Formats: sequence, C-alpha cells, structure tokens
Amino acid sequence: MFNLLDYLPIVLMFVVAFGFAAGNVLLSQLVGQRKATRTKTMPYECGKDPVGTARERFSIKFYMVAMIFILFDIELIFLMPWAVVFRKLVVEDGLRWLAYVEMMLFVALLLIGYVYVWKKGLFEWGERARREAEAEARAIDEQEARRRAQRAAVRAAPRAA
Repeated sequence: MFNLLDYLPIVLMFVVAFGFAAGNVLLSQLVGQRKATRTKTMPYECGKDPVGTARERFSIKFYMVAMIFILFDIELIFLMPWAVVFRKLVVEDGLRWLAYVEMMLFVALLLIGYVYVWKKGLFEWGERARREAEAEARAIDEQEARRRAQRAAVRAAPRAA
C-alpha cells in the first residue's frame, strides 16, 4: 500500500541538504572578506591557469577514457537493480537461469569491449603514449599556425592592392 509518510525521511534529507548549502552560502556572504584582488577575480577551472586560447585541443585518449568511464558507470546502473531483485526472480518467479544467463551475457559483452580497448592501448599512459600525444599536439599547433598565417595573409592582401 502506498503511504506518503514513507517518503518523509527522503524529503527531510533534501531539506537538510538544501538548508546546509544555503546556510553556508549565506554565512560566507555575512562573515567573509569582500576585498577583490586580481587573483580572486581571475577565472578558475580545474586548477589550471586560464592561459592561452579556450579552443585548446586534447588528445582523443581523454575522450575515449571518458566514454569508457560512462560505459562502465551505466553497467553499474543496470547491475545494481538486477542484484537487488535477483532473489525475487529465483524464489518467486522461478527464472533463476534466465536472469543469471541474461546478466552474464551483458557482463560478457562489456568485458569484450574492455579487452578491445585494452588491446588498442587506450589505457597505456607510458612514455610511448606521451610521445604520441605530444606529436599530435605539435601537429595540431602547426596546423593552427598555418591557418592563422593564411587568415593574416588574406586580411593583408586587400590593403596592399
């Protein structure tokens, strides 16, 4: 039977979390220093100084590792509910082998994907991978320098005429 009071602890947790966050922000506004310095007004991102262009290129490995992380994160999202209801599937529904084989196929497919990216060298961050990434970065920098030179030449051409 559905009872709204069963959700009271969850609502209370959100109220306490929101109150804690709002209280800390309010307290820092009331008590904190208001002296703006050049360092405080600089943009801040991930501990990296904001120097250079915002269009900096990264190696494809960074994006591939992020996608692999998301893939295994999604695997966990599917695996946890299955583990919770597995006993019900076995005892009440009699679907022991179906539920088990289905999840093992899912895990096997993910394992195949993991082995594939491992063999492709995605997780190698040694000296060779670092040299490849640096060479890729240099090639991209040279390509961008050529583009800038071409744009500058195109802008300068009408003035010379």
